[in-house]
Amino acid sequence: MPLSATDAAAAAVKPLPRALSLAGAAVAAATTSLILISVVVSRAHHSASSSSSSPPPSSSASTVAPLPAPPTPSPVPEHLHHHPPPPPPCRVPPPPGYRQPMAWPARRDRAWYANVELPPLAPAKLAGPPDPVRARGDWLVFPKGVGTYVEQLAGMVPLRGGEVRTALDVGCGVASFGDYLLNYGILTMSIDRRNRHKAQVQLALERGLPAMIGALGVRRLPYPTRSFDMVHCAGCLVPGNSHDELYMLEIDRLLRPGGYWVLAMPPISWKTQYDDLNRTAKGMPGEQLALEEIVKKLCWSKVSENGTIAVWRKPINHIQCEQDAKLLRYVNTSMCLTRLPRDIAGGAVEKWPERLTAIPPRIASGETKGMPIQTYKLDSLDWKKRVDFYRTYLNLSDGSYRNVMDMNAGFGGFAAAMSEYPVWVMNVVPANLTDNTLGIIYERGLIGTYMDWCESFSTYPRTYDVLHANGVFSLYMDTCGIPYIMLEMDRILRPGGAAIIRDAPDVVHKVKDAADRLHWHSEIVDTENGGLDPEKLLIVDNSLPFPDHPA
Repeated sequence: MPLSATDAAAAAVKPLPRALSLAGAAVAAATTSLILISVVVSRAHHSASSSSSSPPPSSSASTVAPLPAPPTPSPVPEHLHHHPPPPPPCRVPPPPGYRQPMAWPARRDRAWYANVELPPLAPAKLAGPPDPVRARGDWLVFPKGVGTYVEQLAGMVPLRGGEVRTALDVGCGVASFGDYLLNYGILTMSIDRRNRHKAQVQLALERGLPAMIGALGVRRLPYPTRSFDMVHCAGCLVPGNSHDELYMLEIDRLLRPGGYWVLAMPPISWKTQYDDLNRTAKGMPGEQLALEEIVKKLCWSKVSENGTIAVWRKPINHIQCEQDAKLLRYVNTSMCLTRLPRDIAGGAVEKWPERLTAIPPRIASGETKGMPIQTYKLDSLDWKKRVDFYRTYLNLSDGSYRNVMDMNAGFGGFAAAMSEYPVWVMNVVPANLTDNTLGIIYERGLIGTYMDWCESFSTYPRTYDVLHANGVFSLYMDTCGIPYIMLEMDRILRPGGAAIIRDAPDVVHKVKDAADRLHWHSEIVDTENGGLDPEKLLIVDNSLPFPDHPA
């Protein structure tokens, strides 16, 4: 059963067991399959730090024009929108037969069957037609099935040339769409709901592709306004229910000015037979007319419609009725539109790859207060030096590390420096920070999310190869503390993975003690600046087997 506060304190002293009691294991399994909170809402325990109201609309915007009253509560079950209470302080052991993933890029085509928590399956496809997955011996294989579709889309959306860099794929399956977009230099955040029978997000991450558990709903997704150059919906179920306007407003919020929305599902081209969805043409003309009416309210323009694909484009000077809040977790989706200002909303971004090193519009325009351009430039230089030093301890070039998480990303300097290696980085901006830098990270052509590290991250166990924690433990020292965060890191990190903890020396020594109790293989070293640096590093290399029992 979950441990009491007294037991939890004791767990921080004693070695934590690998084998859980039956009741504890059931709870742990449930907590490790959490659904990503579809959208972000300010919670009571954050009210002290974010009690002020949201900033008013830009002075260049006109009066807010409300849409019709919000619809009835979402049909998505409530438990899919909220994190449950904190999980018990227990380790989550790997499943029997767990094996190390293949090195990148071979892992994008196959994953070990034993690594993913799936019921016994016949050697047939597990997902729908867009995402065929087949069981072949000890492997799950992912045949290339979306190439023709993406090539068709490339004739409708400028996928080449760097204009589209960040994409959101809603209802992603096993992220085959995002996988194929890598060929165009496009980085895709793939999201899908938790599914006990398919574990699609876990499969995507096992393949080395960016993914999170999540879905469109009555609360905002944990990404900043003006994040994505393209949003793709092949399974997001936008049309055909009373929440169409709510979902579309959320997509509008996430799209950058001039961004593209791609819908590849009914009612588009409703005369086409959708055998896989068991739908007929009856009622679809009305659904498409209703969808077109919503798009008209958003001032989007249709770029193209070809077969089962339709593409709309957001105007370059349309902004949301509400700017990025200080805290963008747990914020209700707004049912309003703001009239268009004269200038390009948020400023234009460079094409990729120039976007990575250019000054982000949020900094250049002064939208992000207290962040001068010179500070940003120095931050980029510092992280280039730091990552070069990290290579002393970790081989970043051979493809053995693919999924990387920066738990306190700042401007995204760590991820930018890592871009020369065959990795992708999930940039996490702690929700309790005053400086909201996630929008800057997206303007650099990188991806990430908001997160409170006193909660569980919305992913499956064993899904990241490297965790980077810069100042994370100092940030949460007086809240949930070191043992809780270390257990969550242990859940997320795959066996054989690595971690780099960067913090004050006294904090690093405390983390080292917790790492020893978890049977992590770690050492404290000086930073790239030598022994006089006010920080220390804890380098974790868990390439040795997971311990069978505590010492």
